[in-house]
Amino acid sequence: MAAEFAPAPLRVDTTRLSSGDRQALVRLIEAGRVVDDIFLDQLWSGNRALEERLAADRSPLGKTRQELFQLYKGPWSDLDNHRAFLPGVPERKPPGANFYPEDMTRQEFENWASDAAKGFFTVIRRQPASRALEVVPYSRAYRSDLERAAKLLREAAALTDNLSLKRFLETRAAAFLDDDYYASDVAWMDLDAPIDITIGPYETYNDELFGYKASFEAYIGLKDEVETAKLDNFTRHLQDVENNLPIDAAYRNPKLAASMPIRVINEILSSGDGNHGVQTAAFNLPNDERVILKKGSKKVMLKNVQHAKFDSTLTPISRVVLPAAAQPNFSFDWFFTHILAHEISHGIGPHETVVGKKTSVRLALKDLYSSIEEAKADSTGLFMLQLFFDKGILEGGEANERKLYDTFLASSFRTLRFGIHEAHGRGMAVQFNFLADHGAFVERPDGTFEVNYAKVKGAVRDLTHLLLTIEAQGDYAAARNLLDRLGVLRPSMTAALEKLKDIPVDIRPIFVTADELTSNRQ
Repeated sequence: MAAEFAPAPLRVDTTRLSSGDRQALVRLIEAGRVVDDIFLDQLWSGNRALEERLAADRSPLGKTRQELFQLYKGPWSDLDNHRAFLPGVPERKPPGANFYPEDMTRQEFENWASDAAKGFFTVIRRQPASRALEVVPYSRAYRSDLERAAKLLREAAALTDNLSLKRFLETRAAAFLDDDYYASDVAWMDLDAPIDITIGPYETYNDELFGYKASFEAYIGLKDEVETAKLDNFTRHLQDVENNLPIDAAYRNPKLAASMPIRVINEILSSGDGNHGVQTAAFNLPNDERVILKKGSKKVMLKNVQHAKFDSTLTPISRVVLPAAAQPNFSFDWFFTHILAHEISHGIGPHETVVGKKTSVRLALKDLYSSIEEAKADSTGLFMLQLFFDKGILEGGEANERKLYDTFLASSFRTLRFGIHEAHGRGMAVQFNFLADHGAFVERPDGTFEVNYAKVKGAVRDLTHLLLTIEAQGDYAAARNLLDRLGVLRPSMTAALEKLKDIPVDIRPIFVTADELTSNRQ
């Protein structure tokens, strides 16, 4: 199991930071490590006690168990359908993690739940005497750890000389203690500093009951000014992409929020849900629809993480799944560019349903939202890049188009290896099977796969239309039908994945710079 993750030392040059920012960075790293503690509690009620037992075992087996526990933030493997890899724990991760009582049923919750109970920043507990359900805000459930993290954020805010960073840290510290994240999300959208930090409760993947509850995570890194400047060019064309989306015109947004910033950073530390199993290569936040409507959303690309993944996992995968004629088309630049387009695509398309009672797409699709949204972002990202080729915004013509699609084909197997129980893997299975059914991906007699360039553009357009329409209509039944039909591993895919079993599935980051900086603090 340990060999499934290739060690990846992450080193980042911090010498250009001001003295104040270097001191602030140390506090932020320490706050990020507090997030690890909070997330352990969120994933399972028994995690803290289990962590102590593992730390006491000094044997080689005990050390490896502890290493995997820290990677998965619990005793269950995300790559094995959340099955336990340690003794003395439940066989599988509870579907509701530790956000709900383990004995609570879906029906019990739905019969009782208020709007507050469905909120991002609350947990559901049972009252000791009556056993009735009650809503507990995060600020009370994780009070001690959040107070520690808030103190470190305020210390960092006092040390930095960057006003946008100072404002974000101060408002996020306040949010930790009152659960009102709106002002700090707006401040995060305006953050423009050498140090880039994302910290707080965001993604809802770990709530497999309803997809309501947000997990704590943190990403701390330094902004890559050169790459960020290159990618800012994309944002100038987003309204044009929205206007050309292959859906009914009524489902398009005629006026996207003006601010759609993109940041490329080199990661110094990730923690909590941000360093949980398969490593995040990029993300699109915030998830608060009010902020998205006012400010848009921000895309953060973790370039050194992406490079580590590409070198350790995707390059050897490409040699197995692509035919020799396609090998020269395999490209880090197009891997990187499609991840960018994927993250941008989270911010375009429907965010509210337009059929029946208006609500957010996330609430309408409930537990299916994450898989549909990840597939939509991939497919819409391909559609966007093809539009840029067609309009001359991206150069290179047919040669670069082939690099894009061949690299995406190879990278689809990297994602499928995460398993179809996971949102990204299940969403990728939908895409792969749809494109195969439409003749865009073709299995060759030798077991490799190739792109049919004559069919792939139309197939991507049709897939994008389907996924965007499901979201616009908030059609839970259609989403369920699609995932049941196509969110599966077919025999040809399973055979190909079997050939990849000796290749690492992902990376295990070693935060060299973060460890050096915090070890030097007096």
